[in-house]
Amino acid sequence: MNDARAAKRPEKSARRVPPPLDEVGLRALALGYAARFATTRVRLARYLARKVQERGWDGPHPADIDALIDRLATLGYVDDAAFAAMKGRAMAARGLGQRRVSEALSAAGVAVADRGAAPGRADMLATAVAFARRKRIGPYAPAGNDDPKRREKALAAMLRAGHAMDIARRVLGAGSPEAAEALIAGEAD
Repeated sequence: MNDARAAKRPEKSARRVPPPLDEVGLRALALGYAARFATTRVRLARYLARKVQERGWDGPHPADIDALIDRLATLGYVDDAAFAAMKGRAMAARGLGQRRVSEALSAAGVAVADRGAAPGRADMLATAVAFARRKRIGPYAPAGNDDPKRREKALAAMLRAGHAMDIARRVLGAGSPEAAEALIAGEAD
């Protein structure tokens, strides 16, 4: 039975090779990518450059990827500031700290000017408390906060999540969930 399936499947070399790209094909790829994924200018440029390299170019002029991306940005299909706001909110909702958000936006190619204003101290505390609650560490730990090894592991987890040392220590030092929530209220005033 395996031989019959293998006979029906075309050999890798016999598979249809997509034709080289031209301006229309490149525009279709760009629109399809922007329609499927929230993206940045840099990510879209990397994708299109990779596709041109894989398939080749068959246009009268060299591929002008930057002009195409500028056109899509003018039309609103690619918006780095909106991407940064969306990604920042999503990561903050997961309890990740400002450093981690900044690193992710940098990796996505979002310019510093498009990243928006840095969150306030109350927002950073709220994110750290949400992370502690989700991971059940610090004041949310079921077994308490007395073991030094457990405190050290919790601090390391907070730092890996991108929280500042002083904020991580304040949240982990809160004696109860109510005290952790009070930290946020105290900074908001």
